[in-house]
Amino acid sequence: MALNLFDTRGCPLDKQRFTWRDLVQKPISKLDDDAYTRVRIILMNGLEMEASRFSHSCARMNRVLQPALARIRRVEQHQATMINWLIGADHSPLETTIAYEQVAIDVTAGVALREPDPYLAQVYRFGLLEDFDHMYRYSALLDRLEGKDANNILQSYTDILPGRPTIEEHRDPDDDLREPYSRVAADPLSKLHALTIMAAEQQTHNYYMNIGPLFADPVARQLYAEIASIEEQHTTQYESIIDPDESWLEKWLLHEAMEVYNYHGCVQQETNPRIRAIWERFLDYELGQLHHVVKLFEQHERRDAAEVLPQVLPDPIPIQSQREFVREVLAKEVDLRANGSQFVDKGQESPLSLDYRMQLNSEGSPSELVAVGYRWTAGTELNRNAA
Repeated sequence: MALNLFDTRGCPLDKQRFTWRDLVQKPISKLDDDAYTRVRIILMNGLEMEASRFSHSCARMNRVLQPALARIRRVEQHQATMINWLIGADHSPLETTIAYEQVAIDVTAGVALREPDPYLAQVYRFGLLEDFDHMYRYSALLDRLEGKDANNILQSYTDILPGRPTIEEHRDPDDDLREPYSRVAADPLSKLHALTIMAAEQQTHNYYMNIGPLFADPVARQLYAEIASIEEQHTTQYESIIDPDESWLEKWLLHEAMEVYNYHGCVQQETNPRIRAIWERFLDYELGQLHHVVKLFEQHERRDAAEVLPQVLPDPIPIQSQREFVREVLAKEVDLRANGSQFVDKGQESPLSLDYRMQLNSEGSPSELVAVGYRWTAGTELNRNAA
């Protein structure tokens, strides 16, 4: 059902309240809940954490906006807590890593399929093939460290196969910068997509930086270090497609609209009634926050918010298995590389990136080491060895 952003005002900001018991709810079941319920949880936590990062950055640059930013940021802190705490303690850090990569693959694929700008769609396809390879490397690590089949988490929605090899993903920083959309000409859906994927990739980078040092196994520690570096590259890539000439208030307005857009999609697609009730509540909260920012935007910039926001939200990102699309992209584009902001054949890759990669991999590659001899089959390495 279409949602009119200007007619639906949501819950007023002063009525958005929580208690501690309210914040910490029963987590999902690791195996019994649908994998895409967990994907939505990880995605929406990432969007809330991006809201917090943006809000703090904006507050440091805009004294007059600090009170409003602080009020909305406190609510979004609690929204992020409720969402993130839905991941149960029965998930090992490595199992949660597998889930993060499923988010990166299937959500980015869903965005690439619906992105109206051909260049931006190419950016998303380029990134998803790298996350696809990360899934393969972490699945090998899960098998070998914990004796677990990654499909217990993936529920067979997402293939476990090599993508663009992680060892070949390391690029000079200049080759991670892309052409931004135009703030005046871009389709609103392109803006919502860009903010969504940037937030998801930033969260993945932060997660890997936090949990990588917790492993005792030296290969695991190195693998997290290697892939965290790629996730920083991905964050650089996705933030560079956002027009830097948008004002702070314009960006804030788009952030709030992006959250509304994604909560609305979660409400439409969620299969767990208890979790769907959380999405419905937070959709109502985000609509209230959006209209609070609309007033600020129109007061301070003397512009109509309809210049920035679509009246009716586009159809949601399809959060579902994208196996056939990913296989097609893998077959056609695995050998694409970057040269500046453009995508080129492997033989035309930037010399800067070739030199950068040679130095970084000069003492070996953890992503290659972890996958030596690994090929996913049903079961685990421990079971195969026992047989």
